[in-house]
Amino acid sequence: MPNILLTRIDNRLIHGQVGMTWVNHIGANLILVADDVVANDNIQQSLMDMAAPNTVDTRYFSIQETIGNIHFAADDQLILLVVKTPQSALRLVEGGVPIDKINIGNMHFSEGKKQITSTVSIDEDDAKAFRRLHELGVELEIRRVPDERAKDIMEFI
Repeated sequence: MPNILLTRIDNRLIHGQVGMTWVNHIGANLILVADDVVANDNIQQSLMDMAAPNTVDTRYFSIQETIGNIHFAADDQLILLVVKTPQSALRLVEGGVPIDKINIGNMHFSEGKKQITSTVSIDEDDAKAFRRLHELGVELEIRRVPDERAKDIMEFI
């Protein structure tokens, strides 16, 4: 079983909060970004690598590659798994990735989205994905940083 310490939804993927704060808080030694676009974009990968500590490895897989490879993770890999959207997280869970809790960090406001907290905005497709994850038994918390009090996203949907 892979050692997934934290799964986080953050549309910025790897940045300062993820690269330093969360990695240090949970003791991760690998940040795995599961995203179909970034998996094939070396420039975005290079930029994100700059935000990751030198002590942490990074991997960039498509959603399907993550599903296919996660169970081959070494026992000493302590994984922070990051996705952009709840739809990606749902695809991972439905694909057999053992995720029992998801931290929701940032989902930026855009046209058609409703702001539910200062850092999370969702539309009906997002709400549908969160409802399905909840049905599958996944705990869903909104929390930007480790010392912030977690909020159950289902209270806002």
